[in-house]
Amino acid sequence: MIALKSKGLLSILTFSEKRKDILFLLENSPRTLSEIREYFNVSSPEISPRIKEMEASNLIKRIDKHYHITPIGRAIAKHYKPFLDMLGTIEKNGSFWSEHLIDDIPPFLLERLADLDRCEVVADPLENIYESHKVFRENLIKSSTLKGVSTIFIPTYPDFFVSLAKNKTPAELVLTEKVFSKVISEHRDKLQVFLDSPYSKLYVIDDVRLAFVVTDYFFSLSLFYANGSYDPRNDLVGYEASSLKWGNDLFEHYKGMSRQVISI
Repeated sequence: MIALKSKGLLSILTFSEKRKDILFLLENSPRTLSEIREYFNVSSPEISPRIKEMEASNLIKRIDKHYHITPIGRAIAKHYKPFLDMLGTIEKNGSFWSEHLIDDIPPFLLERLADLDRCEVVADPLENIYESHKVFRENLIKSSTLKGVSTIFIPTYPDFFVSLAKNKTPAELVLTEKVFSKVISEHRDKLQVFLDSPYSKLYVIDDVRLAFVVTDYFFSLSLFYANGSYDPRNDLVGYEASSLKWGNDLFEHYKGMSRQVISI
């Protein structure tokens, strides 16, 4: 077994928030001691020992009166920052990631979880589990395009599909075989309205254990519990460009695994 030592570069950067922050600060541009001190609002006795430790480890160096990041320091910072971003993203919504199945999130997107760092978990009260989330509805009103994967049937969905078609909203939906069969058997006419719209596209996939919507305005992700049951209460919601890109890439992944339905 290989044990991580508490000395060396690992300890220099992980055992001190200040040393880490200095590295990232100097990654942007050289700074004098007074500029570093003013940036962190600390005294020289507080910051000088950290700087000396980083100099001794070849992470930074002093040239004239300015401290510069070294090539080694820059290389470390390049890989260290994404690692911290990933940890921060997971810790921010730790229960959401630990209590649910994430097996159906493809590896290339798990590696990009930091893209969801600004997302927040929105939870509905238990008594509202069969209603559309309030935040979800409000966000849909602000959206002008829609893509989504649905693995559960919600009674309001067929009417929602019809409204998308009638409003000429560009929409692409992936349904599981079970949801698709239920919609055909109980809401065939409404499904046909959706399919007849030139703005709508429908795809069917065997099965998937997640559900999400991504629009031009927001991204919302729902997951399954480890026991296989769907969690209707907790959604991970984001609005930033990185979240929307992550959601669009997830949709394209499942779209590529699906068959398109032209008519029924």
